[in-house]
Parts: sequence; C-alpha cells; structure tokens
Amino acid sequence: MVVRADAALRAAVVGTGLIGGSVLLRLCDAGIDVSGWDPDPATRSYARDRGLAAPETLDEAVAGRGLVFCCGPLPTLPETLLRVAAVAPSDCVLTDVGSAKGTLTAFAEQHGLLDRFVPGHPMAGAESAGFTAATPTLLDSAAWVLCPAPGSGTPAFRRLTGLLVELFRARVVPMTPTDHDAAVALASHVPHLLAGALAGAVDRAPLRDVVLTLAAGSFSDGTRVAGTPARRTANMLLGNRERVLAGLAGVTAYLDELADALRVGDADRLTGLYAAAGLARAALGGRAYAEEVRDFPTGGGHADEVAWLRDLGVGGGHVSGCAVGPDTVSYLAHRPSPSGA
Repeated sequence: MVVRADAALRAAVVGTGLIGGSVLLRLCDAGIDVSGWDPDPATRSYARDRGLAAPETLDEAVAGRGLVFCCGPLPTLPETLLRVAAVAPSDCVLTDVGSAKGTLTAFAEQHGLLDRFVPGHPMAGAESAGFTAATPTLLDSAAWVLCPAPGSGTPAFRRLTGLLVELFRARVVPMTPTDHDAAVALASHVPHLLAGALAGAVDRAPLRDVVLTLAAGSFSDGTRVAGTPARRTANMLLGNRERVLAGLAGVTAYLDELADALRVGDADRLTGLYAAAGLARAALGGRAYAEEVRDFPTGGGHADEVAWLRDLGVGGGHVSGCAVGPDTVSYLAHRPSPSGA
C-alpha cells in the first residue's frame, strides 16, 4: 500500500550525517514515529538536543521498525545492512542511500536480503557534511533511484516508492544496479574528478593567488564539488571505480577533440563541439514529459512489472505515483517526450 504520513509507520535511520540526518528530519516533520542512530556519541547527543529519538544502540533504534534507511559512509553499508537485518522484523523494508549500487546489491543477494532490501540513491546533497548540515528539505523533489527486483522483493519496492513520492515528492527512477552505476558515473562521479582536477591544477599553478583573485562564475561552478569532504569523495569514486574510469574515458575523448580543434585553429569544429555540448546542457532544465498510467497484477512473479519499471528508468523516466489495491498496482509515470520539446 501507499504509506501515508498519518499511518502507523515506525521508521529508523541508521547513520545520521548529511543525507541520513535530512531523511530523519523530514520523517519527523511528517509526523512519522522515527528514531535515528549514529556511531558517533556526539551526533546522538546533538539529535536528542533537537528533540529527536536517538537511542544509544543500533538495536534499540531499529527494533520493531517497519522501515529502515541505512546511511553512513559507502564502505560501511554492507556491515550496517547485515546488522539492521538481524535485528529488524522480517517484514521490515530496508533501503540505503549509497552512491553506488552494484556491490551492495550483490552483497544483499548473497545474504538473501533482496526480498526486503530495496537499493536506493537520492540524487541530492551538498558540499557540507554531518548532521549539523542536514535539513528536512534537502531531498525534496529529488530524483531518487530505486532498484526493483522481481519476485518477493517487488512489494517492498512498491511500499517504499509510495512513501518517497508522498513525503519527499521524489521522482522515483527505477533502474538496475548496473545501469545506475553507469549513469551516475557521468551524472555525479566524473564531475567530482573534473572539479578536483581543475581546483588542484590551480593550487599548483605559479600564479595561484592571482588566478583565485580573478576566478569568476565559471571557475566557481566548475569546482563547486571539489569542496566536498575529501574522504567522502574518495569513498564514492572507489565504490564505483570501473564505471567512473569508463565515464572518464568518454570525457577525455571529447576533451581531446576540443583540444585538437583548438590546436589546429579549426573554429568550425570547435564551434560544432560546443554547440552539441550546449544542447545537452540546455536539456537539464527544459525537458518535457509524457504522462503514462500502467497497471499490473498485485500478485504473481512481477517480472513484467519490473521489466517495465527498469525500461522506464533507463529511458530517463520516473514514477510520481504508486497505488496498490487488492488486485492491481497502478503507477503514474513520466517519460521524456520523443521530441524533447
């Protein structure tokens, strides 16, 4: 069913940094019975000072809960998932917010958790870190990737989709873990490499100080994510290493074309390459979507449902509604218009 803010849902957030803390605050603002736990005692104390439930142990935080968000640094998520699964009720929906999905999904499958674990990744954040930087609106209207699995795991996907749409106004993007990791490499991870390379090159430049004095919007925009905590960035890049390197190769190839055109003074070629890049940049804010409603049987193996969901996501679409009845589950979906207009 679609979980509503006034339903008797009991949730928990494990790892209350920037993203986990923002999830915790949003759930609390919505009137959800939610507890938060963090391995840092000072963070737990800060949460309690804000009037939030923050037990001393992870077990206390997740016991009896119907939904648990596993947050925290990417390398810690496998252990966190196992600890939570061992304590939470067997019908508790588990999800995460990690920026890479392949390794953790394979780990969950190996441990027989895909019947209730729905890999997730909200595409939002900030350069700041920690619970003190969290806000209840940070994830509002974000594209939120979920990885549905056919069979017994599909009901958990439906329940989580309903919650995210209702409470966060999320645009749920269903994808396979492999497609997610390939797409997010270019959408998020490679930009961190490029920002770090530009800022790092300036730091080493003989005219460093005057460059920083003259730096305007293009430098500031291009290096914004270089201000992200270094360890968090390293964890993200290493967690999706092969896909990031593949994406970087594509960027390097395009950069080489730009450099070659510049080197030989080919203005037409340089103009054409930038015009093509400009079209992709412009599409960020001007995409039109066609609305689609699709129904599937509530019971069964759900293979057709999951195949449709994955096709929707990999095509750039998203879900903005999920209603589950006794016999039918109905999705409200949005696909990019063929014309792009």
